[in-house]
Amino acid sequence: MTAGKDLVLLHGWGMHGGVWDGVRPLLEERGLRVHAVDLPGYGGSAAAAPYALESIAAGLAARFPGPVQVCGWSLGGMVALRWALDFPAGVERLVLVASTPRFVSGEDWPHGMEPRTLRAFADGLAGDYEGTLKRFLSLQARGDDEAREVTRALRSSLFERGRPDDAALQGGLAILRDSDLRNDVASLRCPALVIHGDRDMLTPLPAGRWLSQRVPHGRLAVVAGASHAPFLSHRGEFARLAGGFLHG
Repeated sequence: MTAGKDLVLLHGWGMHGGVWDGVRPLLEERGLRVHAVDLPGYGGSAAAAPYALESIAAGLAARFPGPVQVCGWSLGGMVALRWALDFPAGVERLVLVASTPRFVSGEDWPHGMEPRTLRAFADGLAGDYEGTLKRFLSLQARGDDEAREVTRALRSSLFERGRPDDAALQGGLAILRDSDLRNDVASLRCPALVIHGDRDMLTPLPAGRWLSQRVPHGRLAVVAGASHAPFLSHRGEFARLAGGFLHG
């Protein structure tokens, strides 16, 4: 493992820490000591109850007392935000990838997924577990310059670390459905880089732009031609952006 600044990578819903394997060497080449963790209920991590942002963030803060740098993707980005907000002394810098303060849309938030679409995924888990997960992964790649490759990469790694815990899947969807961090982000103390693809159909670019403008020390990096997983489709550019920012 590379000796350098500690970087904790947090994956998104339905996946595990192995999703970062393709870009991890590029980050380590930049002198970062990378920890790609499995969130509770995924891979080698035991399930947690209650399955909530606050408790997941507290568990990570206890495991990595810091100071560390944190990079979170999608649901992992919400966890990373909560971690940095609740334990500000433990997080030095934050990279938020395809992240949003609120995943679902509403009357005052047009930059998210329709609530009924998310409900359909929750309902689908009971009847067609594997198909539901694969449909969600396909949405993450839609519109990307490298959509076919991104879809292949996500699907091939989906069950590499075993089947996710059912309660973790449902709990993660509940977090995406219910969490709204818009009133909290102004309290963020550490510098934050928001990396967003301009073709993201799950968390549209305006969500990332809003987030980068509301955090006190935020900046936005847009990856042209990327959808929801720019660290898979544009690995070199992602590593350059994240690595440069994390080195200050």
